[in-house]
Amino acid sequence: MIVTKVSMLSGKTSSMELNVTNDQLDRWKGGELIQNVFPHLTPDEREFLMTGSTAEEFDSLFGNEEEE
Repeated sequence: MIVTKVSMLSGKTSSMELNVTNDQLDRWKGGELIQNVFPHLTPDEREFLMTGSTAEEFDSLFGNEEEE
Protein backbone atom coordinates (compact mmCIF):
# COMPACT_ATOMS: atom_id res chain seq x y z
CA MET A 1 0.00 0.00 0.00
CA ILE A 2 1.28 3.48 -0.77
CA VAL A 3 1.21 5.63 2.36
CA THR A 4 1.47 9.42 2.06
CA LYS A 5 2.43 11.50 5.07
CA VAL A 6 3.48 15.07 5.85
CA SER A 7 6.79 15.25 7.72
CA MET A 8 6.64 16.66 11.22
CA LEU A 9 10.23 17.86 10.72
CA SER A 10 9.99 19.75 7.45
CA GLY A 11 6.35 19.87 6.38
CA LYS A 12 7.31 18.03 3.17
CA THR A 13 4.83 15.49 1.79
CA SER A 14 6.31 12.07 0.96
CA SER A 15 4.96 8.70 -0.08
CA MET A 16 6.31 5.26 0.67
CA GLU A 17 5.27 1.79 -0.44
CA LEU A 18 4.72 -0.20 2.76
CA ASN A 19 3.61 -3.77 3.35
CA VAL A 20 0.65 -2.81 5.55
CA THR A 21 -3.10 -3.31 5.51
CA ASN A 22 -5.95 -0.98 6.40
CA ASP A 23 -6.76 -3.30 9.32
CA GLN A 24 -3.23 -2.91 10.68
CA LEU A 25 -3.36 0.87 10.31
CA ASP A 26 -6.70 0.92 12.15
CA ARG A 27 -5.27 -1.21 14.98
CA TRP A 28 -2.28 1.11 15.35
CA LYS A 29 -4.43 4.25 15.21
CA GLY A 30 -6.67 2.58 17.81
CA GLY A 31 -3.82 2.45 20.30
CA GLU A 32 -1.85 -0.74 19.69
CA LEU A 33 1.92 -0.34 19.81
CA ILE A 34 3.44 0.21 16.38
CA GLN A 35 6.14 -2.44 16.93
CA ASN A 36 3.44 -5.01 17.77
CA VAL A 37 1.25 -4.20 14.76
CA PHE A 38 4.12 -3.84 12.28
CA PRO A 39 6.98 -6.08 13.47
CA HIS A 40 7.90 -6.75 9.82
CA LEU A 41 8.60 -3.07 9.05
CA THR A 42 12.06 -1.57 9.50
CA PRO A 43 12.57 1.12 12.14
CA ASP A 44 12.80 3.70 9.32
CA GLU A 45 9.45 2.54 7.91
CA ARG A 46 7.80 2.73 11.33
CA GLU A 47 9.28 6.21 11.85
CA PHE A 48 7.76 7.26 8.53
CA LEU A 49 4.34 6.05 9.69
CA MET A 50 4.64 7.91 12.99
CA THR A 51 6.19 11.21 11.87
CA GLY A 52 6.19 11.29 8.06
CA SER A 53 9.98 11.69 8.16
CA THR A 54 12.10 9.64 5.79
CA ALA A 55 15.54 8.32 6.70
CA GLU A 56 17.09 10.60 4.09
CA GLU A 57 15.33 13.65 5.50
CA PHE A 58 16.36 12.76 9.05
CA ASP A 59 19.99 12.23 7.99
CA SER A 60 20.10 15.53 6.08
CA LEU A 61 18.79 17.43 9.11
CA PHE A 62 20.64 15.65 11.90
CA GLY A 63 23.53 13.83 10.21
CA ASN A 64 24.15 10.12 9.95
CA GLU A 65 25.55 8.55 13.14
CA GLU A 66 27.11 5.72 11.14
CA GLU A 67 29.31 8.22 9.27
CA GLU A 68 30.83 9.58 12.51
